[in-house]
Amino acid sequence: MSKTTASDPAPSAAEDQELGDAGSQLSTAPKEEAPHLPALGVIGWARWFWRQLTSMRVALLLLLLLSLGAIPGSLIPQSGSDETKVADFRKAHPALSDVYDKIGMFHVYSSVWFSAIYILLFVSLIGCIVPRTWQFVGQLRGLPPGAPRRLNRLPAHTTWRTTAEPEQVHRAALALLKKRRFRAHLTGDAVAAEKGYLRELGNLAFHIALIVMLVAFAWGQLYKSEGNKLVVEGNGFSNTLTQYDDFKSGNLFTSDDLVPFSFNLKKFTGTYERTGPNKGTPRVYKADLTYSSGPYGKDENTTVRVNHPLEIGDSKVYLVSHGYAPVITVRDAKGTVVFDDAVPLLPLDANVTSSGVVKVLDGYRDTQGKKEQLGFNAFFVPTFGGSASGTMLSQFPALDSPVLALSAYHGDLGADSGIPQSVYQMDKSNMKEFKDSEGKLFKKLLRPGETMKLPNGAGSVTFGKDVKEWAGFQVVQQPGSGWALAGALAAIGGLAASLFIQRRRVWVRAVKGADGVTVVEMAGLGRSESAKVPEELGDLAGTLYEQAPGAPGPDDPVDSPDTDQEPGTETPVPAEGAEK
Repeated sequence: MSKTTASDPAPSAAEDQELGDAGSQLSTAPKEEAPHLPALGVIGWARWFWRQLTSMRVALLLLLLLSLGAIPGSLIPQSGSDETKVADFRKAHPALSDVYDKIGMFHVYSSVWFSAIYILLFVSLIGCIVPRTWQFVGQLRGLPPGAPRRLNRLPAHTTWRTTAEPEQVHRAALALLKKRRFRAHLTGDAVAAEKGYLRELGNLAFHIALIVMLVAFAWGQLYKSEGNKLVVEGNGFSNTLTQYDDFKSGNLFTSDDLVPFSFNLKKFTGTYERTGPNKGTPRVYKADLTYSSGPYGKDENTTVRVNHPLEIGDSKVYLVSHGYAPVITVRDAKGTVVFDDAVPLLPLDANVTSSGVVKVLDGYRDTQGKKEQLGFNAFFVPTFGGSASGTMLSQFPALDSPVLALSAYHGDLGADSGIPQSVYQMDKSNMKEFKDSEGKLFKKLLRPGETMKLPNGAGSVTFGKDVKEWAGFQVVQQPGSGWALAGALAAIGGLAASLFIQRRRVWVRAVKGADGVTVVEMAGLGRSESAKVPEELGDLAGTLYEQAPGAPGPDDPVDSPDTDQEPGTETPVPAEGAEK
């Protein structure tokens, strides 16, 4: 039995070319041709530019630029998501805002430069994938190439002599390699086998998944919609633009794309931890709804919880906020009810200390009979904890001891000016605060069921015994999210396959030697440097040796009868480079 060594004669130029061809065929990367600059014309330069654009290094560079370009979108307020923060930034940094306007920093994801990077990356990936895919398909349809002339020149190789016939070795090698999931066939005097096609398949799947993700993200951004709606217990919502408190959408979204549905909030339930260090921490937040899909859909009951949305078609209804809505009744001087409704107030802290306003557009006439409007600043605490320096304090978020504080104003609310107003704020520029008989500002603390009389016979305000709760819902419609998730999972799987699966080839040659004894040669070649190739080759050689055992060479000594090893049972030398 023998082993190839470094003392063997150097390979010829033809053999070097043969080994190089054997290794290069393991790669499906398209060969790049250096541009011949003197002969380039318009078409030549266009071809050169296309080759550069569709190269893998340019694709990676564009992917890096896309990642860097997305950073300003997360650090700088964006006009498409938060107009208020953009306005505040403009007010605080007027000079910088002018620069940001010119380079599109307030709308990064729809800017010209970001779109250009996005489109170039998309084209580059397609240009990379198409030729690699066709070449990979061609390799799958073909057979592994035949063995090089001198297998002992490959990085991992082994050889031994056996009494078995070459045909017997070939059959055993074919069966063994196919059992190990190699693609194997007999060509000439050797068996050629190849394994690890999933590596290139994973590489292609990774890049195709990137394209799917790019398309899905672009589709989602162009056709997405996101709106918020505050709904008080007993009230409902219909998915139309006029029903939203605020709404934003993609550039290609239209009102016809809204999924038709409606729901009513029957009851909101919130429970809180009452003892221990986590006192006041929410334990249960749920909204019981009755909803229907489509204009004539049947009513169905469901419960929406945090992170457990209601899904209707492409829309998802999330529960995002909660608060209280005291029922307030306002009567004029004659006792006529001019306002009677639950007023949602916005929470200010974790214990749901809340504030808001009540606007009565027709309910008061002064001493001269002039008609005026009424406005009330309202502060509400679900569990009254006293007042320090005029500030309402809540001790617990549940309705244990609710108190409502009101301050009253009269005048012009500006509701008829045509300028949109917030329902949670009051313009006091044309309003005067009521004063009591002593000339002090008129403020009162009310408990459920209590009534306060307004000065000068302006009427009265009653804090109803019923305190309703409201829930804030976010309705999100973003097509393509399922495709984006599938693309992300496929990209992870493809990347794992391309990193951990090794593409390699194995050849087994069996020929008769000069003395009539069969000489078996085995060699392996991997696409990348990997210790698994010699290890795997050593394992294959050991298994094949059991079916084609070694024969003593002409110069090998004969074993003595008292040895433990029988003649002809030598094991093959481990493949060069394998662990011993």
